[in-house]
Amino acid sequence: MKLKNLSEKILRSVKSKGFNYIDLPSVIEANHIIQRSGENFKKFIFSFIDQNGNELCLRPDLTIVSCLRYLENNLKSKEKIFYSGQAYRKSDNKKDSIIRNQVGFEIIGSKDEKNDDKEIISTALKSLSNLNYSTGTLKIGNIEIFNLLISKLDIPKRWKLRLSRHFWREEYFNDLLKRLETNSDVDPTIVEIDKKKYFKMLKKNQKTIIAGRSIEEILKRFNNKIKDPRRASRGKKVSKIIQEFLKINCPINKAAEKLNIFFKKNKINLKVDQKYFPTSNNKIQKLNVEFSASFGRELEYYTGMVFKIDIKSKSKNINIVNGGRYDNLISDLGSKKKVSAVGAALNLNY
Repeated sequence: MKLKNLSEKILRSVKSKGFNYIDLPSVIEANHIIQRSGENFKKFIFSFIDQNGNELCLRPDLTIVSCLRYLENNLKSKEKIFYSGQAYRKSDNKKDSIIRNQVGFEIIGSKDEKNDDKEIISTALKSLSNLNYSTGTLKIGNIEIFNLLISKLDIPKRWKLRLSRHFWREEYFNDLLKRLETNSDVDPTIVEIDKKKYFKMLKKNQKTIIAGRSIEEILKRFNNKIKDPRRASRGKKVSKIIQEFLKINCPINKAAEKLNIFFKKNKINLKVDQKYFPTSNNKIQKLNVEFSASFGRELEYYTGMVFKIDIKSKSKNINIVNGGRYDNLISDLGSKKKVSAVGAALNLNY
């Protein structure tokens, strides 16, 4: 009863901000989740095969289900929606519940991105008024700034793509940085073998498909690799810059200043305005507001602003809200056009 009452109060708060309630299906095709989160995530979902041989699963994430709805209904206009329900996900931690009760709210298909970011955070903050807590933290990050930094670094294009793609996989990302520092991913023996294969392939039909790629494409990629070498000394410098960037953590009103000092120090042609961030207030309600350059690595689909709210209630630290911008998610799910989207989910299991 307590959970139901809390949920109803939060839903009323969200509705008062102009969001419209929708229902979401509990079962979806498993490949939608696996494509976005990888095979490793498969062990955390509850999946089964239906009578037609299709692999289905209980929804482990409400955001993906909401975006699928937008796509499958062929919606084009801006939507402000909210929903409530359960997500079903296994965990490595046996103490975690496999059923996650959530209230989510999103703005999809809007072109007013900065104001939408502010509105999502504002809605999350209003929802908190229904909770009893003593203090907390609103942490804000931005994946876009990280990707802009990577785009400016003096490393081969393939490494820029690799680092951007795997930013969310923290352990693997750190391994990539070590390889970047030491050049350990370049094995001279393998290079010589590749060269022999290269000259052999030159004599073959360029349209022949090998492992899903044409010989022409394989040779083009190899040419780029040869023409765009990476020196260990350069890799070490770049790795140091990235690690230094990821350590930036400060009150939100100092975010632009700290970032610009960093960019200037490392001779990176970037500048950030404080207006770029959804707020410049270091204190909102009972929350301290911080910027963290390394924050936002929990889910692959985030593309821009990300945030979370942790609160302290009855001497316990609780992660209560997570959200951010995921402008590529709907196109990744099959849309021919990029559709802007930002949202958040409030955890009712605390």
